[in-house]
Amino acid sequence: MTQAKTKSMRAVIWTAAVIFVLDQLSKYIVVHMMQLDRKMQIDVLPPWLQFRMAWNQGINFGLFSNSAETMRWVLIALALAISTWVWLWMRREAQPIRARIASGLLIGGALGNVLDRVLYGAVADFLNMSVPGIANPFSFNVADIAIFAGAIGLVLFAGDGKDTAKAGRTQG
Repeated sequence: MTQAKTKSMRAVIWTAAVIFVLDQLSKYIVVHMMQLDRKMQIDVLPPWLQFRMAWNQGINFGLFSNSAETMRWVLIALALAISTWVWLWMRREAQPIRARIASGLLIGGALGNVLDRVLYGAVADFLNMSVPGIANPFSFNVADIAIFAGAIGLVLFAGDGKDTAKAGRTQG
């Protein structure tokens, strides 16, 4: 890998590392130190924000949570495959810095959820947001936010490498 490519991949590495640490740190503080795994719910700013414990064995909103043990390893493999694909894509093609940051968000979030599945058999979700009169039954975590933002960022900012080669040099 050339020095320019190594430098341009730093945005991916640093973003992924920061998201991974923030995700795992927030889960450790809320689930273990604040004992959400025992209390099951902590009102922060009700109804706008609550910490509500949910062990997600499936994907978003608990989809595909049947056959939990099999699905656990399928989802780990899928997250690792997607993370590897995004990493290789960013490494191969010139992309603007925004696309590289988006890829770091996605990779860091995916790896945070992978670690949960390996350690606990499920992803620790705890953020629950509602509005008065409408109760949201679903919880999520920092990794989920990063994955969503990263995927949207890649759709919006990633190019085919031809049109963004100049942008990759000037921004990355």
